[in-house]
Amino acid sequence: MPPSFPRYPSLYQINTRVRLRELASQLGRPATLDDLPDAELDYLAEIGFDILWLLGVWQTGMAGRNVSLSNPAWLREFQTTLPDYDPRDVSGSCFAVCGYHVNNDFGGDAALGHLRQRLAKRGLRLMLDFVPNHTALDHPWVNDHPDFYVPGTEQQLASQPENYTRIRDRILAYGRDPYFAGWPDSLQLNYANPAVQEAMLAELERIATQCDAVRCDMAMLELPEVFEKTWGLKSQPFWPKAIAAARRQNPSFLFMAEVYWDLEWTLQQQGFDYAYDKRLYDRLTEHDARPVREHLMATLDYQNKLARFLENHDEPRAAATFPATIHRAAAIITFLTPGLRFFHQGQLEGKKVRISMHLNRGPAEPIDRAIADFYSALLRQLRDPCIRNGNWQLLNYRRAWDSNPTSEAFIAFSWTNSPAERRLVAVNYSDHQSQCYVEIPWQGMDGRTVWLKDGVSNAMYDRPGSDLVTKGLYLDLPAWGYHVFTIRVV
Repeated sequence: MPPSFPRYPSLYQINTRVRLRELASQLGRPATLDDLPDAELDYLAEIGFDILWLLGVWQTGMAGRNVSLSNPAWLREFQTTLPDYDPRDVSGSCFAVCGYHVNNDFGGDAALGHLRQRLAKRGLRLMLDFVPNHTALDHPWVNDHPDFYVPGTEQQLASQPENYTRIRDRILAYGRDPYFAGWPDSLQLNYANPAVQEAMLAELERIATQCDAVRCDMAMLELPEVFEKTWGLKSQPFWPKAIAAARRQNPSFLFMAEVYWDLEWTLQQQGFDYAYDKRLYDRLTEHDARPVREHLMATLDYQNKLARFLENHDEPRAAATFPATIHRAAAIITFLTPGLRFFHQGQLEGKKVRISMHLNRGPAEPIDRAIADFYSALLRQLRDPCIRNGNWQLLNYRRAWDSNPTSEAFIAFSWTNSPAERRLVAVNYSDHQSQCYVEIPWQGMDGRTVWLKDGVSNAMYDRPGSDLVTKGLYLDLPAWGYHVFTIRVV
């Protein structure tokens, strides 16, 4: 990893199809990756992003689009998302990949190369998708290498039509995870076949020459124990080989895993730089501080490799999931803890409508100015070297008085980069006023005055250093209230 790359980077996800459709509407002609404005890239770099994830750049085909247009449940979702829905709004899922070359409609591989150069000039790394579990129904391998796919039987097709399909003279399995019906626009790759693993390694090696990072879709499905549970087939480990192969092409190449089922640590140990932190997200949606705080007690070798998010293309919009006051408190916890800070297109503006991966257009939504102003202030904090590169510590707290249990609502932690660079973050993650004393982790405050400036609200306080050392910092915060203090000892 380059020396200039921060310890805790920030990532911005763009839905490529949707963004290019917006640009096409403005330009009055089809748009490609060459049309992404320099000013837009400048802005993302200026507000502190380090990685740009372009979702869905690879070539898809008509087979996937036809499935999307014929699925009644998906059609109902499209019509709910877009009151003025038109079949031209459907491109098919971007995860039904026909080939790992850039979609011809987006300008092909050449346009991606130009964009990567433009990003590099601004210090931005490019992340793309890798979909290891399955391919599109019309991928060339279906004709050329049908043995690459999990086969089925007539009995399985009859009893599980949601999981199997007939492709000419063969019955093949849809791509799936073990807890849901198959994805009917995809076919399941057979990782018990060594030739499949070699073919996917070759694809990944080539991808590693075109970008700086990949987000690996449903990455836990390739683990041998998961693959065997799903398909009854024994396979060899894939990810250690895959990560090594990509890094032979690009030594600083980054891997982010979409992962669930408490398998984050397993994938980290196999070489992933980051793994989705769905557990933190789920606990925040419960609106209870204790499980959130318990999650943050994990060791830093684990937390440093988590991708923290409040929304992404799979989850509902944060502004629709969390009421505004809870949204802000949850964002402070999510993005000011260690790990990769992962933001989704539209999140910074407070958009509320999730856009299906089958669509190339989203609805027009107004900017929520209050949410936008909040994220602007939060992103300023994330540009702080102390929070990008410093040392994080979860802090202890005590009751403000014996009969007051509201201290249990607090989550507090510190950042330290040097004796002159200290930050303290505290959140009352509850629906009631709460009080506590937060234990201060720093020495050298006795007999001195300590200034505390809130970088989000600009409030400022001074406290006797001796009191902070002996008693801790007294906090009295409203429901869902928070502070992001810069600490200065004078």
